[in-house]
Amino acid sequence: MSDRLKVGIIGAGRVGPVLGAALAGAGHEVVGITRGSDDDRLEAILPGVEVCEATDVVARSQLIVIAVPHDQLEGLVSGLAEVGAWMPGQLVLHTDPAFGVEVLTPALMKGAIPLAIHPAITFTGASIDLRALAGAFAAVTAPVPVMPIAQALAVEIGCEPVIVAEAERPRYAEAISTATEFSRSIIEQSTELLRAAGVAEPGRYLEALVHTTVDQALAAGGETPPAG
Repeated sequence: MSDRLKVGIIGAGRVGPVLGAALAGAGHEVVGITRGSDDDRLEAILPGVEVCEATDVVARSQLIVIAVPHDQLEGLVSGLAEVGAWMPGQLVLHTDPAFGVEVLTPALMKGAIPLAIHPAITFTGASIDLRALAGAFAAVTAPVPVMPIAQALAVEIGCEPVIVAEAERPRYAEAISTATEFSRSIIEQSTELLRAAGVAEPGRYLEALVHTTVDQALAAGGETPPAG
C-alpha cells in the first residue's frame, strides 16, 4: 500500500504485537495497543507504543487490527459499535481463521471497512515470528471492492495472500486446526514414548524425522509416498 496508516492493535497476546511490528516494519505507525498479560514482551516487540483502552485505540487509528480469542471477537466488535467507537472509512481487520467479514458487520454498519486476514503460522509472540511470516501464506477474505487492500496488507506483513471465500472460512479453520493440533498431539506422544524408551533428548531425535516426513507429505500433496 502506498498510504502510511495509523495502526491500532486490540489484543496483546501472541498475535497482535507481532502483526503490529510487521506493519511498523512496512512503514505504518502503531499508535496504540490494548493491555496484555506480559508487559515486558509487549515492550520488546513494540517499544514505546502506548497501552490504552480499546475505545482509545479505535479513536486514534485508521487501521485497527483485532487479534483476540475466538470467543471474544463477536462481542468485542458489537460492544464497540454500541458505544459509537467505529468511524466511517476505518479499516477493521481481524485475524481469526474461522470468521470471514460477516462478524465485522457492526463495524461495517458504522461505515468501517471489514477485512479478515489469517497468517498461517503458529505464533510464539516473539520477534522470530516476523521471519516466519516472511515465508508464510495468509487467508484473505474481504468484500470484492476492497479485496486489493486486504491483499496488500497481507503482503506488507510478509505473507502471500490466498483468497478464501466467506462461506469457506469454517472449512479453512478446520484444516488449520487439524494441521496444528493433530501434529502437536502426535509429536508429544512420540516424545513421551522415546523418553520412556531411554532416548535422552527425544525432541532433537525427532527433529530431522519430522521435518523430512512433513516435507515429503507436502511435496506429494497429501499422497502417501512409496515405501523405501
